[in-house]
Amino acid sequence: MIPLDEIRRAAERIAPHVHRTPIFSSRYLGEPSGASVFLKCESFQKTGSFKPRGALNKVLSLAEEERRRGLVTVSAGNHAQAVAWAARRTGVPCAVVMPAKASPLKIAAVEGYGARVVPHGDNATLFDRLRELQEETGYAFVHPFDDPTVLAGAGTAGLEIADDLPNVTVVVVPVGGGGLMGGVASAVRQACPRARIYAVELEEGPGLGPALAAGKPVPVARPMGTLADGLIPPFVGQLPLDIAREAVDAVVTVSEGAIRQAMRALLVRAKLYVEGGGAAATAALMAGKIPAGKDDVVAVLVSGGNVDPARFPFAESPA
Repeated sequence: MIPLDEIRRAAERIAPHVHRTPIFSSRYLGEPSGASVFLKCESFQKTGSFKPRGALNKVLSLAEEERRRGLVTVSAGNHAQAVAWAARRTGVPCAVVMPAKASPLKIAAVEGYGARVVPHGDNATLFDRLRELQEETGYAFVHPFDDPTVLAGAGTAGLEIADDLPNVTVVVVPVGGGGLMGGVASAVRQACPRARIYAVELEEGPGLGPALAAGKPVPVARPMGTLADGLIPPFVGQLPLDIAREAVDAVVTVSEGAIRQAMRALLVRAKLYVEGGGAAATAALMAGKIPAGKDDVVAVLVSGGNVDPARFPFAESPA
């Protein structure tokens, strides 16, 4: 796990630049089980997701000479925005490899922060294109989910949960590449050792479950066109996988339909406009995938809110 002291140092490092995001209670989500449910709203973070926590911690940890050369990364959207934002914050150039079919809204946001977007048509070789670009530019690579400094930054969200809900018994966190899961699980397992931690991934394209079964990161088939694009990187990182073995109690999956229902419920009931990946943990709770009872205090990570309004499932009402 990422040592708790490193997560605390990350919190001090990034505190002047990012938000301490709110935790809201939700009686609606708690009623079926009787649990006390709280939403950790990373959708209110800078750039609209948890990602600036890790990206900025990495950028501020680089040697000044290395940082000055510039930053490069690969991402379908939220991490891309976070690194572009961090580059602008620190006044350095930035280039981002993005899937050619990434959300136009997210591409526009990355460019709006001043970064150069390098589109790539084959999702399976995104990291190959990233390595080529890194060789061309000499820029420092800010990994989206398999770097201990990035995970320490992401873990500050878990540290805030532990501070604000010291009696928390259940933490539910979405997992794509594993950066948020690895950071939050590290923080919560050390600060609140009795809490149960559940990782949630997309049923139609899971990554962590197959990696755990194989004992190593493995490339897996990922669905195109999902609302939960943040949950479908090419693979789960080795470091998050190691942390999951040590700190996560169970991995559960949720369907695309359950995510759509959770997105609508969060909008109607909690007044939270949330993207598919950001609603995955809520979807797992709503679908009865998370064991919780009347004595439990449940923290649900709402990891991001960057969804194109044209794709939001407004038309159907929540159950």
